[in-house]
Order: sequence, then C-alpha cells, then structure tokens
Amino acid sequence: MTVSTQGLELRSAPRRLSDWVELLSSMRFAVSLLTVICIASVIGTVVKQNEPYNNYVNQFGPFWADVFAAANLYTVYSAWWFLLILAFLVVSTSLCIARNTPKILADLKAYKENIREQSLKAFPHKAQGELAEAPEAAANRMGQALLGSGWKVKLQSRETPQGTGWMLAAKAGAANKWGYIAAHSAIVMVCIGGLLDGDLMVRAQTWFNGKQIYQGGGLIADVPEQYRLSTANPTFRGNLLVTEGTASSTAILTQPGGVLLQELPFSVELKKFIVEYYETGMPRLFASEIVIHDRETGEQKNARVEVNHPAFHRGVAIYQSSFDDGGSRVKLKAVPINGPDKPFEVEGTIGGSTELSNGDQKLSLEFTSLRVINVENFAATGSGADVRKVDLRESIESRLGAAHKTVTEKTLRNVGPSVTYKLRDAAGQAVEYHNYMLPMELDGQRVYLLGLRETPQDSFRYLRVPADENDSLDGFVRLRAALSDPALRAEAVRRYAAQSVEPGRADLEQALVASASRALALFSGAERVTPVADAVAANGLNGASAMKGADGSAPREASGGLQAVAAFLQANVPEAERERASDVLVRILNGTLFELLQLSREKAGLAPLARDEPAQRFMTQAVISLSDTFFYPAPMAFELTDFTHVQASVFQVARAPGKTVVYLGCLLLIIGVFAMLYVRERRLWVWLTPSGQGAQASMALSTNRKTLDADREFDQLKTQLLSR
Repeated sequence: MTVSTQGLELRSAPRRLSDWVELLSSMRFAVSLLTVICIASVIGTVVKQNEPYNNYVNQFGPFWADVFAAANLYTVYSAWWFLLILAFLVVSTSLCIARNTPKILADLKAYKENIREQSLKAFPHKAQGELAEAPEAAANRMGQALLGSGWKVKLQSRETPQGTGWMLAAKAGAANKWGYIAAHSAIVMVCIGGLLDGDLMVRAQTWFNGKQIYQGGGLIADVPEQYRLSTANPTFRGNLLVTEGTASSTAILTQPGGVLLQELPFSVELKKFIVEYYETGMPRLFASEIVIHDRETGEQKNARVEVNHPAFHRGVAIYQSSFDDGGSRVKLKAVPINGPDKPFEVEGTIGGSTELSNGDQKLSLEFTSLRVINVENFAATGSGADVRKVDLRESIESRLGAAHKTVTEKTLRNVGPSVTYKLRDAAGQAVEYHNYMLPMELDGQRVYLLGLRETPQDSFRYLRVPADENDSLDGFVRLRAALSDPALRAEAVRRYAAQSVEPGRADLEQALVASASRALALFSGAERVTPVADAVAANGLNGASAMKGADGSAPREASGGLQAVAAFLQANVPEAERERASDVLVRILNGTLFELLQLSREKAGLAPLARDEPAQRFMTQAVISLSDTFFYPAPMAFELTDFTHVQASVFQVARAPGKTVVYLGCLLLIIGVFAMLYVRERRLWVWLTPSGQGAQASMALSTNRKTLDADREFDQLKTQLLSR
C-alpha cells in the first residue's frame, strides 16, 4: 500500500465543502502546518518571551515593538494563532489517520495470494527454478523455512491444466505500517498535550467562567475573587515568590495586559535559601529548603528544590526558577557631593521608597536592589594620573566608564556589597545610582565607586572618590565642603602664597594671591565661565565629553572644576601662551587645594596631613573627583553603611496534565520513526506448478525500499528455497 498525499473526498457533499475537507485532511496541509509551527518555535526561541514591554522597546524600537506585540511574538506559545494552528494540526493529522488506517489495517491482513503468475515476472527481484519435489511438498517445505525466519506465510492451491499448483504468499516487516500510524498518532498526542498545558484552559475561564485579568497593583490578599482561579483549575503554569521565613499559596499567572492569581491546594514555606557562586560571580547553584503545608489535610512535607530537581505535591510540580531580594533592610548615609548639605542617615527596605526634601525640591528615594557579592575585573592599569597635566576627556571617559572596563587580562575579585537606588523628582524623572559599600584599589589609589545612569539601557558610569587614611569618604567630604566655603578658600590662598613667596616680595605675593584666588574661584564654581563652542582642548586641559548633552549638543555652562579652568584659558589666554599658562595655573590650583585640605582637617580637629606619597596620590584623585562632581546630577550620594540581607526564592509551579500525553507521544514518535526508517516491509511469492515428477517454481520479492540489503536477502532466499 502507498500512502496518498490527497485528503478525504466527500462525493455527496457540495463542491466547496468537499474541497475544504480534502485540503484539511491532506498530508500536504499537515506538513505546511508543521512548517509554520517550526518557524514560530524559532521565533519563540530567538525572541525572549514574557519580558517587560520596555525591554522590547529598547531592543527593537517603538515601531517594531508595537508590530511584534500586535503579532503576539512576545508570547508565541500562548498566542491565539499558535494555539489555532495546533488545533488545525490535530484535526488534519487525525483525519489523515482516519483516512489511511483502514487501508493500512486491511493491507496488514492481506497476503495477496491471488496474484497472477504473469504479474510475478514484472517485479525487479524475480527468479525461476526446477525442483525435484512435488508442488505441495515444496510449498510446505518453503513455508516451514520462512516461518522459522520470522515470515508470515499463507498457502493457496489452484487448479491448472498441468494439475494442482500451489501459491506461497509470505510477508515480513509489518511494523513499517504500524510506524506510520504511531508517528502520526504521536503528532496528535504532542499537539493535544501542548493545548492542555498551554493557556487555552486559563483563557477559557476568562471567556466562559467570568474570570478577569487583573491590571492593578497592591497586596495579593486584597485582589478580588473574579481575578482568582480556583484550586480545581486543571492546568496552569505560574510563578510563586516566597521570602525566607514566610509562606505563600498564591501563584501569579502572567497574561497579556495583566495577571491572574492561581490558588494552590497547599502553601510553600521557605525555610532557607542556598546560593553558591563561581569565581566570576555567577550563581553556580541555588536551592531552596521548603516545607509544603497541605491546606486540606494539614500535612507538612519537607523538600529541597533545586534546578532540574523539582518537588511534587497533589499533581503540582514546584520548580526552582530563580531568586530575588526578599525585602532586605538597608541603612544609607547621605554624603554631600554638590553642596554644603550635612550628612544624614536613612533606612529602608528593598522595593520600598521614602520621601526626601531639599528645600523646595522634593525627591523620592527608591531602594532598588542590594547585592552582597560583586565580582569585578582588576588588572594592572598603570599608575595614577599626573594632576599637573590632567586630560579631562580621558578622566571623564575612563573614570565615569564601567568599573570593570579593561584592555588587559582579567583579574576577578569580589569587591563586596553594593546598593542600587533611584532618585525621582516631582516630575517623575529618575536617575539610577549604584554605589559600592567598600573602597577598592584602582590605579594605585583606594577609591569608592559611585555609579549612575539616566536610562536602563545605559551602562553605569562611575565617579571615583578617593578614600582617606582611614579608608572612609570623610576626607573627601570635608574637602568638598571646604571648597564651597569662601572664607576657607581665601585662607587657603593666603597660606599658599605665604609659603610660596620669599619674605619681602609683597608684589609677587599679591600677584600670586590674585592668580590663586581666580583659579580656586573658577574650580569651585564661585566664578562662572561660559565656554565657547570649540573649547575642546586647552594645552593639556581638554574639554570634557560630559560637558555635552546626551544628544551631542553644544557644551553646557561650565559651572566648575577643571573644565571651567579650561574654558577660562580658552577665552582669555592667547593660543601660543596657553600651554605655559595651564601648567602654572594647575600647579597653583594643586597647592591651594592641598592647603584647603589641611584647613578642613584643622577645622575637624585632626592632625595635618604629611606631604608624602600617599598624600600626593590622594590629592591626584581628589582633584579629578572634585572636578567630576560638577557633573553629578544629585546633591548627595548615599553610602551603604549596614544591611540585613533577606532572600526570596522564585518558584515556577505547574499543573501539567498534558506532560504525560506529550511524553507518550514522544515515545510513539521515536518508535514510529524508527519503524518507518529501519524496518523494511517485504512480500514474497512463490508459484509452484507440476513439472513431471517435480515442480516448476517462479519466485518474486517486493520491498518498499530498494536497498543493497534487499538484493542480498533475495539472493539468500533464492538459494534457500530454490536450491533442491
């Protein structure tokens, strides 16, 4: 039997209906549907599924993000068109099976012993021979031999002019036909399993059972009943977040436009969450030790859930999906960066927020995340920059770049905890900050990294703030506050001039005081300079890239720092004299800033700082950091001083009745494909007619595939059956 690619033909039905049924039940239609499903599966693999919509906007842009969303490409496996294709494939393949199975079963029963002698001569494999035995004896002998080799045999006697002839009909390899049925049945079972485990059942409850998709916020306990699915829901797949020391019994099912809440027949209590890391900082293992509380019987069952090692209860599988912060408590200290504000402390919970006031400006501090382990790359980056000739472009791009950026071989090190938070203004605009709790050594200097980014798709840019001799930010904070104090600036200039000019040279001292006052006023932002458009390079004082807007617009007003000094030189010093003037001005600036540092320590009751190498390294980084603070968008940075880490485990809970159906379908598919590819159906006929005292034999072999094995088998059968 040859399987046809045509479909069912309804002879008595209208032509249009007959054509539709023929198309739906044809093999070509089923193959086309399989092709579309394969393409959709590729899309579902390439495009990350069920991500926040903003992620797709950032990846594809607003236009294509909307186009792909309209086509449900972000939820391919639960899209209406994907489920519809599966349903059509089930119907089409079922009709194919229904059309061909009766023919296959009839063919399996038939031996085709009524074939004519002349027809045997048309087969590719044919042979003739003379036998000394009578036809009946020869037929019985051949039949016994074939039965012993696994063939099924049927004998038929026929009357001929020469006497009674015997037809031997044998067949083997019937599993090939069963392979067709098994493979097609497997496709139906896999598709049915996919429909059962998809969103079809959940959506049916929103269509016919009065359930609605929840689009609001708030506590899970406050969500009304119409947004909840009962424990009798036959199939679902959702996420369950459980914080250490707490229990939860309500899973969240993500739906287009919102969520549905799934009540579980049990609650999951998280006793302990365990996570281990690779040296790169990536999680190597995470597992949850849980207690399952049955809501009906009160039974308690301890279990451990790991990746690829789920727990099961009442037909619901509990998988370890990921982990999250469970509401860690953090204590932050506000460190003044761009103003004379006094330090203060604030406490909060990750995921929460608190309101801050800066005069008329209202800010919301949102505690985003806490990471207790941060592995960064530390490689040899050379010595620190020479403050006497500061390259502002390099300092901004390198020091406000990624903290782990390097062009040398990676050296990985855990640098300790970090906190991420957002400062949101009254208009709703937010800047995200990422600050490390502990200082780290970069370019030979211990520094604190204070990161920021304006949009989520940007990388964090880091401000490096030097740590003082006590490994704290206090020294830099005191220096920044002193820079904003006119009286301390004036005293620092006076001391620097008195130390730098020989006694009796009042004219030189007066000129140095004027130059130092101007330099310090420019650097502190007390004297404002608007840079010209081409203020890009000023004899070693290069225009900072941060002076430009995000869209590459013209430089904004230089409010202070080395960029203000560079703009002043660009506007007031002839080009031929700028290099010499910049070197002199930077030396003066270094000296006055060091005296300002000593004054800040004196005011705090601390001993003067020795003029040694550590002090020089501190001042080198401090000058760059002070300059960079004028681009810092917040008046203060929040330093992580203490925390209580609370972890949460994210489980995927699933009731999947279709899983068993899919597994059985996969098994049938393997069996069916193996049977169709590796089992050859063969049919053998031997026609025996009387010839004298013996018999004349005509033999033919039919096989569904022409192979070398078929040739060898025919030769063996010819030798075995006709050699007498």
